[in-house]
Amino acid sequence: MKTLIDHLSQYADYHRDPRNIHTHFVGVPMIMFAVVILLSRPTWAVGQLPLSPALFGALAASVFYFRLDMRFGLAMATLLAAMLMGGQWVAVQSLAVWLATGIGLFAVGWVIQFVGHYYEGRKPAFVDDLVGLIVGPLFVVAEWAFALGLRKEVQAAVESRSGPVRQRAGHQAA
Repeated sequence: MKTLIDHLSQYADYHRDPRNIHTHFVGVPMIMFAVVILLSRPTWAVGQLPLSPALFGALAASVFYFRLDMRFGLAMATLLAAMLMGGQWVAVQSLAVWLATGIGLFAVGWVIQFVGHYYEGRKPAFVDDLVGLIVGPLFVVAEWAFALGLRKEVQAAVESRSGPVRQRAGHQAA
């Protein structure tokens, strides 16, 4: 199994321009929340616990994250739990609200992602490896941790493999 550093470095290879990383701070959570919302229907009540495809997906993703790193796993599980609560709330609204919210967040999130990859000058990581779809949210959390001065050892290991974050020449911001 690949390690945390393996996954983050492989994903970082496609994300070294700070403008691309910044778009990911917005776009990835939007896409992630959209998927949770859309998978929050149907829901089956087992006692007081609402079971949905979103819950099973979040549990599987959390296992993946915890196997890579306990601290990042805890952060991701907490984030997923909050999204599950929000997704469940949206899912019990009307069909129109549920679909408009889920599809709207998904579409806008991907537009933001593609703007970032325009600046990067590279296609998204998931095009070459679908695992990038689950690593993307972890990468965003890791980048936030790095920005806050946390997990410097992980940041150093990723940068030793993928290089530092640097603005790509050309494609200057308007």
